Amino acid sequence: MKKIFFVFVVLLLIVACSKKDTKFEAFSAEAFAYDIGDGSAEVNATVRVKGFTQTEKDNNYKAEVAYQVDMIKPDSSVQRSIFKFVQQSEEKEAIGDIPLEAQFSLDSTYEAGTYTLVYKISDKNSENKIEAKVNFDLKWEL
Repeated sequence: MKKIFFVFVVLLLIVACSKKDTKFEAFSAEAFAYDIGDGSAEVNATVRVKGFTQTEKDNNYKAEVAYQVDMIKPDSSVQRSIFKFVQQSEEKEAIGDIPLEAQFSLDSTYEAGTYTLVYKISDKNSENKIEAKVNFDLKWEL
């Protein structure tokens, strides 16, 4: 009976202390464009990532995620690296997710239509890579 109880307690401890691995993934992608006048439009886009590798030292958690954004135009041509950034986060507690934001302007040479942004995301601590896509409509006010 003591052996069964001991095995049960050990299994319970193993299950309770096991770390759940979260897959590196992007979620909640959003994008929109609005005409700011004078033949220009502003594009704002966000996506959140989780499951990245973070380092911990002296109760400081750090994560580093690099990303570039490509834009697919309505005619299917691709404009590479319309936006690039390295997001560094540091917190006193484990970091759950990180927002990645992109903001850029388009001029009147861009035709109205549906565009696709392709986030190419890299976890700098593990070299894991993912992609996320989000569409937005560009409309010019007359």
